[in-house]
Amino acid sequence: MQRVRVGLVGLAAVILLIGLAGMIFSTLRRDQSPPETGVPATTAAVDTNASDANDPLADLGITPSTPVPENATAK
Repeated sequence: MQRVRVGLVGLAAVILLIGLAGMIFSTLRRDQSPPETGVPATTAAVDTNASDANDPLADLGITPSTPVPENATAK
């Protein structure tokens, strides 16, 4: 009989924890501000040139270094 009682108490505890978690998540969901509709006030300018589309460094604002020509040695 004690095993049945322990099992029922464990089952009740799990059900209570699930209910508590559901209440917490529903409260969090209700407290969140609704998503904005429409266009955001500030948008970044997007350059859609074909040469820039395949250059991830240009997206980050980094320019690769150019190799030094052989005839431009320091004197």
